[in-house]
Amino acid sequence: MDSGNAAWMLMAAGMVFLMTPALAFFYGGMVRAKAVLNMMMMSTVAIVVTGLVWTLWGWSIAYAGKDLGGIFGDPVTGFLLRDSVTAKDGVFTAINPRGAAYPHTIDIAFQLAFAMIAVALISGALAERVKISTWMVFVALWVSLDYSPLAHMVWNHGLLSADGAVSNAIGAAFHDFAGGTVIHVNAAVAALVIVLIIGRRSGFREKAMRPHNVPMVMLGAFLLWFGWFGFNAGSAFAADGTAGYAWLSTAIAASAATLGWLFTEKIRSGHYTAVGAASGMVSGLVAITPCADAVSPLWAIVTGLLAGIACCLACGLKFRFGYDDSLDVVGIHGVAGLLGTLLVGVFAADTGLFAGGGFRQLLVQLVVVLMVVIFSAVMTAVIAFPLEKTMGWRVSDQEEAIGVDRADQGETAYGLSDAADAAFSMLQGGR
Repeated sequence: MDSGNAAWMLMAAGMVFLMTPALAFFYGGMVRAKAVLNMMMMSTVAIVVTGLVWTLWGWSIAYAGKDLGGIFGDPVTGFLLRDSVTAKDGVFTAINPRGAAYPHTIDIAFQLAFAMIAVALISGALAERVKISTWMVFVALWVSLDYSPLAHMVWNHGLLSADGAVSNAIGAAFHDFAGGTVIHVNAAVAALVIVLIIGRRSGFREKAMRPHNVPMVMLGAFLLWFGWFGFNAGSAFAADGTAGYAWLSTAIAASAATLGWLFTEKIRSGHYTAVGAASGMVSGLVAITPCADAVSPLWAIVTGLLAGIACCLACGLKFRFGYDDSLDVVGIHGVAGLLGTLLVGVFAADTGLFAGGGFRQLLVQLVVVLMVVIFSAVMTAVIAFPLEKTMGWRVSDQEEAIGVDRADQGETAYGLSDAADAAFSMLQGGR
């Protein structure tokens, strides 16, 4: 055991946990005023339901259970963390594997925080029209049947891991340092599937649906950036030089992406917007996630710059194709996650195309990310369709019109009188 590593990983776990409340601010500011509480409640549900599911069987499926076909671990071995915690002299402590650098319980906490943010990301695509009750059930099922098995496949010597069957067949080790596929591509594909099932908000493409609180959006983005240092640097699983470099590459890529988004926005609309800056930050953070330890400072800049430009352009595709991804989960997390994962095969030291490593690294990155897309789409559909047919995803049209906060939470964010609330809604474009 190393107290320095233990201290760092416990801190990193706390920083990653902070990302979900930060996302609540980021998404909460993005929606119209009549839906801000519902949006923040969706992040709250992601935290509390995932916390229980992970403790019961999620940890076991992802990391603790006996491998079953390279796809998932059995849910029994680590059920209720019985493989990881024990009482000693009346105090609970960790059961530590031989040679562990820090207590097992810290790793469980770190991975729990990852599961929380992964499912919370999906909520942004569903903003302003989804019932909390259905979302609660979805979170429990998705973490159990999608996220935990995929974490096992990629990060626990499963089918899609660096030493798994796919990598061995291609002759190159798949690389996803901190979750470009497991977190971001996975969540974006799930978001798109649900959006296609539940349909568009009333007035989509007909009236402006602007963020109601841009300072809240900026606060959320900066807190996400802070948490991302734990997300990426913590994925070194040690207080060492790799963690330090992951911290730097994360900052470098986010900076370049913010400028890339802003310059693209300026050319297209004539303005540098605060929402654009916040979105650019997130796009760079997502893109560097799979490759934070593997690309040089130059390629970290290029990765971020490409992500900022690509995501800024991609967010407009929902209007062209008619899918209502409310807060651009697909356009930012999907596009940047896919881009960052593929750029490992181009920019990675030693194995990337630009380093003379040949095509195999790019090929394994492409094959695995496509398999993740298929798995996520199928599993999400298996969960989301029955929920649509039984519980129903959406509030009624009338409830959506008056605001999902009033309809589902029975309260409003700003404590205004009915008349003042109506006037404020008119001023904010139907909010």
